[in-house]
Amino acid sequence: MNFRSIARPSLRFASIFLAVLVAGAAFAQRGRWWRGGGITTDRNGVPNWEVDENFPGDLFTFVRIKYDSYGGRGGGGGWATDYRDSDLNFSLRLQQLTSMKVNPEPIVLELTDERLFDYPFIYIIEPGSLVFSQEEVDALRRYCLNGGFLMVDDFWGDSQYENMRRELERVFPDRQPFEVPLEHEIFHNVYDMKEKPQVPAINAARRGMSGQVGSWEYANDGSDTSKAHYRAIVDDEGRIVVFICHNTDLGDGWEREGENQWYFEEFSVKKAYPMGINIVTYAMTH
Repeated sequence: MNFRSIARPSLRFASIFLAVLVAGAAFAQRGRWWRGGGITTDRNGVPNWEVDENFPGDLFTFVRIKYDSYGGRGGGGGWATDYRDSDLNFSLRLQQLTSMKVNPEPIVLELTDERLFDYPFIYIIEPGSLVFSQEEVDALRRYCLNGGFLMVDDFWGDSQYENMRRELERVFPDRQPFEVPLEHEIFHNVYDMKEKPQVPAINAARRGMSGQVGSWEYANDGSDTSKAHYRAIVDDEGRIVVFICHNTDLGDGWEREGENQWYFEEFSVKKAYPMGINIVTYAMTH
């Protein structure tokens, strides 16, 4: 079967951002507290916006991957964690803070869906017990090597990482993940990240407000989760095709901005949104 190459939207990042809001206070002024503000819509309070239907190829769509999680190899949740507020909020921020044209309606696809090849960016969350079918292995390999970009997020500890590594090894038996150095452009292309950001889930953050990030999340296997790891798999040209966010939960930072002011300012503003926007910018410009 011939799979079409993925065409990226013709994006022009006019200085990338309308404004690069690196200061937490500046971002927080734009922060929305929809759920407490009396706004009620079928989008859980996230405002909608119009898109030009004549140019569907110029529209970025956030695509979450649905998968079967069989369990037994490291724990973790499922594909729907943080859905759907996370995807809506992140799409809103891309629309507001960049010159990218963004679809207000994120979608969910399976890896075996033929429509996958219409979208250059896909997102998998909580893969600690994910096991791909052979059909999914084949589809993901074709997708990534035809120009697609996979972001993996929100899994903690050595055993969950080992599960994901094994599954990706089935997809790319000749390519191994490597730790991406902080100097890589993906940490600096829009927001200049001074460190690799670690975002705990909101409930873990509330429990660990003593100030030590490492105390916020724990692994069932007792492994060290105090340091976030960002690993990648690249194609033959050195382009990142899989970006693995381990010991961090960017998705919760996107989801929870309307729930807790402290968490929003400390983690959504300073870490989750900047890193997420950097990742998407890289995916859409390489």
